[in-house]
Amino acid sequence: MADIDTGLNAWQQTSNHNRMIELQADKTPNGDGPVEIAFFGSSAFRITSPKGLTVMVDPWRNHPSRTWDWYFHDFPITPVDIGVSTHAHFDHDALHRLDAHVLLDRLIGTYGFLDVTLHGIAEKHAIDSCCALYDFRKIHRHFHGTDVAPPNNPRSWDHCLIVIETGGLRIVHWGDNRADPPDAVWDALGEIDIALLPVDNSQHVIGFGAVNAIVDRLKPKVVIPHHYYIWDVVQRQSTLQTPTDWLDKYDNVTHLDGPTARYTKADTAGLDQAIHYFSDHVAFDKEDWFRKGK
Repeated sequence: MADIDTGLNAWQQTSNHNRMIELQADKTPNGDGPVEIAFFGSSAFRITSPKGLTVMVDPWRNHPSRTWDWYFHDFPITPVDIGVSTHAHFDHDALHRLDAHVLLDRLIGTYGFLDVTLHGIAEKHAIDSCCALYDFRKIHRHFHGTDVAPPNNPRSWDHCLIVIETGGLRIVHWGDNRADPPDAVWDALGEIDIALLPVDNSQHVIGFGAVNAIVDRLKPKVVIPHHYYIWDVVQRQSTLQTPTDWLDKYDNVTHLDGPTARYTKADTAGLDQAIHYFSDHVAFDKEDWFRKGK
């Protein structure tokens, strides 16, 4: 008999989309109210629109081989309206860990519902590991006989930049995207208010210089680091580190005192590349997750 846990598991969930039926009947105008960003560790963020619609980007899991776990356990099962994955790597693609109404795996194009519009831009994963602790392009070529460099890379090294529009704000989730996409991609990104960028001292995804080049090009009001080490969520063998070396270079760093932050268009208008750091705060009960193993 086939493994019943293979593939998506919505058929096993007891929830339903009655909530979405109610929300799709909402005809009131969209506003510029507060947008909440909640950090779930690694590259996972839940964005809540002014009308309360929730979008989770890049929930994580351990590698399915279970031979080199990054996390103490897989992503906690979390209810959300819309789930999105930027690319098919285990630390970004655990859509099956979401109790979601809508799943958008590697979105290319535009999806809109209520007061949220999601734009997916087809792109490529970062492969320049000149600043990283190890050369993962060399590792894949040696152990798997695979060249991950574009344009003929395997699917897991494709990538989608995700732009979330809500509450008058444009938020880009950079995921693991390369730092030097073509000009047409920059044009498609347009004006960005909040940039979620991968930063850690090991420079695992992209180097500090590449992070700064993205910031210089986008000129966001707010920069939020992600994809870094959290001592009681991420295991040491991930080789990830905290982003403190990068943060220490700047004076405009706010160390947030919890796992959530709220933003409005008016609030961000006066900011210029302000860095907001969630540190090791995550928007789930870590002790309960660690104890129960789920």
